[in-house]
Amino acid sequence: MNVEEALKTALEFENEVRDAYREMARAAGSDVGRRVFGVLAAEEQHHVEYLEGRLSEWRRTGTVTAEGLKTAIPRRAAIEEGVKKLAKEASGEIRGGEVEMLRRALHMENEAGDFYKRMVAELPAEARPLFARFVEIEDGHNAIVQAELDYASGSGYMFDFRDFETV
Repeated sequence: MNVEEALKTALEFENEVRDAYREMARAAGSDVGRRVFGVLAAEEQHHVEYLEGRLSEWRRTGTVTAEGLKTAIPRRAAIEEGVKKLAKEASGEIRGGEVEMLRRALHMENEAGDFYKRMVAELPAEARPLFARFVEIEDGHNAIVQAELDYASGSGYMFDFRDFETV
């Protein structure tokens, strides 16, 4: 896959994920679910706009830069620390159908992360930083979704570790 194909594929992926999150936000039965899916939908929309800019840059100049990609989602370590602090206070508002939506979201985030990792491994060196940044961001998305799923499913686990205080 070349850089232009990777950018087009990434755009298709991000549009699909954004649309899924928008639908999940509309279908969520709780304020927490609407908020989580809404933030993720907005984040994916930002990715679409960013990738459109990079594709335009590629077509104009034959190069692509990785500057300016920000995220509203904190890094995995910050998410894990926040979850530890909030686990005792969590309301348990997400349940039922939203658990299935979270499972679907986790699957999408895993697929996105795998795609970006593959692009980092396969593309020419000058394009790797762009896709490496997406790997970091998707890792944060994955952590948010996994935390919500762990709590919502009532599994007694947070980030695949047994949380003995919630059992």
